[in-house]
Amino acid sequence: MAEAVRFGISMSKELLRDFDRLISKIGYPNRSEAIRNLIRERLVQQEWEASDEETIGAITIVYSHEVRELTERLTELQHKFCRQIISTMHIHLDKHNCLEILAVKGKGRELKKIADRLLSTKGIKHGRLTTTTTGKKLL
Repeated sequence: MAEAVRFGISMSKELLRDFDRLISKIGYPNRSEAIRNLIRERLVQQEWEASDEETIGAITIVYSHEVRELTERLTELQHKFCRQIISTMHIHLDKHNCLEILAVKGKGRELKKIADRLLSTKGIKHGRLTTTTTGKKLL
């Protein structure tokens, strides 16, 4: 682990009180760990937005399997982007609705493009792209 450096932060009492409540609710052991995590989160977001870095993530899609030809269109798109879609999981939520989770890997801009294409497919009820880092650059 890298050498720790101490530094100070100034903020209003109200903001600190709200922050303490939040980190307590989430379960952080202390402010330092919470702040480190916030900084890591922002660094990951910056890495993703830079888009030349390798990024990993998940695209979640909720849809009714009863929508005509939707499953075929989704399968077609998944085959089209088979280099970036590295795994899929299909879950039956109820009699009518399904959840698909697609693990994706590639440049940030590629993953965004794939997610936009999948999520804009007629019949998709809800979806989201969630990205993270490969962790190679994080300490």
